[in-house]
Amino acid sequence: MLSKARIKYIKSLQIKKYRQSEQRFVVEGAKTVLELVNSDYTTECVVGTTDFFNRFDEALRSFKGERIEVKPDLLATLGEYRTNDSALAIAVCKPNVAQVLTPADFALVLDDIRDPGNLGTIIRIADWYGIKAIVASNETAELYNPKVLHASKGSFTRVPVYYTQLPQFLSTSGFPVYGTFLSGEDVHRVNFGQGGLVVIGNEAHGISPEVEQLVTRKISIPRYGQAESLNAGVATAIICDNIRRRE
Repeated sequence: MLSKARIKYIKSLQIKKYRQSEQRFVVEGAKTVLELVNSDYTTECVVGTTDFFNRFDEALRSFKGERIEVKPDLLATLGEYRTNDSALAIAVCKPNVAQVLTPADFALVLDDIRDPGNLGTIIRIADWYGIKAIVASNETAELYNPKVLHASKGSFTRVPVYYTQLPQFLSTSGFPVYGTFLSGEDVHRVNFGQGGLVVIGNEAHGISPEVEQLVTRKISIPRYGQAESLNAGVATAIICDNIRRRE
């Protein structure tokens, strides 16, 4: 049974400052909870309905944390999404650590992606295309924002996101740096080689001048119609598809 204090604590984790102070976050929905508990994240607690625990008893067999059964109407009040009628979980945030990249790895570099839905979608795209990691500017949306986690559909458990000062990171990386611009080499003709860093710019302003100086190859998605721009997630998918198509 959930106490009033526990309910208040779970709800507080919807707010960034409490996630940061507690170093904990909440995921919602049966699919994402199952992916979480079977990942390398530390999951402290799963709150779910009786039906959820009965249906997924086998999938939860390895979970050693706390299990709390609640009624669906209470569960719906605990998280960001009122449509959640299965489960939510509380997990420990991972340390902000850079991934070790080899010359045969690709990573996405996000220069001030502010929209949580875009970040979650980009994480999901990276997972689909087997991208090793994501490096994000400190101004990019927070990984543990509920909207990011929801849009990633569980892919955040497989694609690490590292936050840092991009100019310093890029200047010392030693990897080819591809940047997306309105004017650049046609992405359909680019040979991306075996690995490198692909910079995706801010939704409204594109790649910042400081980062642009460190781009070694400018690329562009050719426009055939009249649309002004592409969504950051859509652009990322097109680029990732071209990277894999030429392997």
